[in-house]
Amino acid sequence: MSTPSTAIPKGRAGGRSFNKLVSNPVLEDYSLRYAPSSFRKWSEFAVASTALGGIAYLADQAIGGSLAIEFGFANALWGILAAALIIFLTGIPIAYYSAKYNVDVDLLTRGAGFGYLGSTITSIIYASFTFIFFALEGSIMAQAFELYFHIPLWIGYALASLIIIPLVVFGMTLLSKLQVWTQPIWLTLLFAPLIAVLIGDHQALSDWTSFAGKSPSAGFNPLLFGGAAGIALSLIAQIGEQADYLRFMPAKTKSNAWKWWLAVMLAGPGWVILGASKQLMGSLFASVAASHGTPLDQANEPIQMYVSGFHYIFPSAFVALTIATFFVILSQIKINVTNAYSGSLSWSNFFSRTLHTHPGRVVWIFFNVGISLTLMEANMFHVLGQILGFYSNVAVAWIGAVVADLVINKPLLKLSPSYLEFKRAHLYNFNPVGFGAMVIASIISILAFFNFFGPYAHAFSTFIALGVAFVLSPIIAIITKGKYYIARDPHYHAGTHHDVLNCSSCGFEYEKDDMACCPHHEGPICSLCCSLESSCHDMCKTGTSINGVKVVTMPERCG
Repeated sequence: MSTPSTAIPKGRAGGRSFNKLVSNPVLEDYSLRYAPSSFRKWSEFAVASTALGGIAYLADQAIGGSLAIEFGFANALWGILAAALIIFLTGIPIAYYSAKYNVDVDLLTRGAGFGYLGSTITSIIYASFTFIFFALEGSIMAQAFELYFHIPLWIGYALASLIIIPLVVFGMTLLSKLQVWTQPIWLTLLFAPLIAVLIGDHQALSDWTSFAGKSPSAGFNPLLFGGAAGIALSLIAQIGEQADYLRFMPAKTKSNAWKWWLAVMLAGPGWVILGASKQLMGSLFASVAASHGTPLDQANEPIQMYVSGFHYIFPSAFVALTIATFFVILSQIKINVTNAYSGSLSWSNFFSRTLHTHPGRVVWIFFNVGISLTLMEANMFHVLGQILGFYSNVAVAWIGAVVADLVINKPLLKLSPSYLEFKRAHLYNFNPVGFGAMVIASIISILAFFNFFGPYAHAFSTFIALGVAFVLSPIIAIITKGKYYIARDPHYHAGTHHDVLNCSSCGFEYEKDDMACCPHHEGPICSLCCSLESSCHDMCKTGTSINGVKVVTMPERCG
């Protein structure tokens, strides 16, 4: 697949200047912006393949193995399936809106009931997802380094982090090639040991279904089921990483409609079909590894799982270990470039709004990887369940509030705009609809998680988070009558008569969907310069009111 040709557009000299990292769209990937049509040159298949390639991680196997060991077969099985159903259903509207409006999950959250600054909290939630899972994936790679190369774990953690950085610096341009080229090899190595186990060990399935791990029994227990589903639901924020790729989808037309929908469904909510399958595979491999003498405390390590699995194909222990190590390293590289990439986008969004500065997406790659390395060195792999169980409460509340806005407040209540507005110039800083629903749901579910409301509320705290957020969002929208979505009429924006405009601040040229009209600069301004502007004091949103919507008379030069 060829790299899109995107030259730096020339405009008049503006008042703001960016460093070379920010000014290079190949490195920057429009990290804080709407993805313009001039940059979206990939096919539907290429975008979907890249997005699906990013879920090559083995954390699913580690989580599935951990659930089987901690809660037993039946509770792990039903917990994984229940979480997968919720993740699939909530992923549909997020994937659709991200692909249609070409925005990442942060920009989508702004316009889905959170407001311009309200979504900064969700940027941290999402950034936490990327560095928690980067640390988890890096730990898995380091375990392979230790077993095969005898490299101490603390050194392996550093190596697993450092080898990712050069691969992710060039963003979507390099990631798309990496994922497509490695996909056939990865899929072969993923399923070969599973097939070999099922064919070569007729006792494996019965051992799996009777596997209790550390649980009292392998049978169903509602409390254990709730705990297992809660941990599995921590993966609900993965839709954010899928959206980071889906924003590069080409526009949907009559000629490509079926390909567009297929790609969006596969690369969006469809990721969890493979994800849940891998979790179930992990629970099976954990029982296989345990039956081969692997201690339960290590049976959830993917390298141990796949060494046992590849033994069914390769009688030689050294060959099985070599192939398993190669597979683990390949898988972890494929996913951690995505974790680092998505984390850099999230941190860019957060700091640009809070500090009004943007040194470039590349800078935040180092920041995100640094946090991940710290978690690895703190041995977070061995407290995986506790970390993910707590995190899922907040992540589920966020996604629940966003989905409620997209499927209820917009199409049914019509209190939320039918489109996605992400520009600071048009949004209130805080919208109580989504932001309030998320905060209230998070507080209630976290209290439940820490056993304030009894054992059942503790076990089902993530379900409480989802239900409360989903119900509160439309209730708050009705109470506020949708007042806090749009701070000024977006029809009074730059680009009415032009496809592209020069930003009056930085001087570069952008498509009209990325522009707003700025009375402070007396002309059109791009969304990034608008975010970074600290001296305007939001003067564009303090004008007169027409039908309850604040507007400002704009200069003629805005278009």
